[in-house]
Amino acid sequence: MIHALLHDSLRTAVSIVVPTIELMALLIIAAGTIEGFVRGSRVMWTWPERPHEIRAVWLRYSRWLVAGLTFQLAADIIATSVAPSWEEIGKLAAIAAIRTFLNYFLERDQEEMRRLRDRNAEGGRGSATRTD
Repeated sequence: MIHALLHDSLRTAVSIVVPTIELMALLIIAAGTIEGFVRGSRVMWTWPERPHEIRAVWLRYSRWLVAGLTFQLAADIIATSVAPSWEEIGKLAAIAAIRTFLNYFLERDQEEMRRLRDRNAEGGRGSATRTD
């Protein structure tokens, strides 16, 4: 009896928490997409001869995507904890893999931008733009 009551309570909590976290993920990705569109459009129309500017925009956008995917992953972990199906586990694995790859390439690109910025600060050739 208590086990069933706890399980029902857990399902109820999950049914409230998961959509809330998914909404957070949606809002994060939507905000990042809007910002990326605005900044990207401005850069593409204003500075087409400076490719590092657009790269900085995409790096910033990638951060938004990683943040959104992190929240989505959290929601999926919680949802899967109640009664996991193979479909849910597969979705969880796919989101985790996408987030991992995005994060890897984001870190690599950020490091390259830091090197360019440092080289520029030392008086070397090259230029970089702040990405945050």
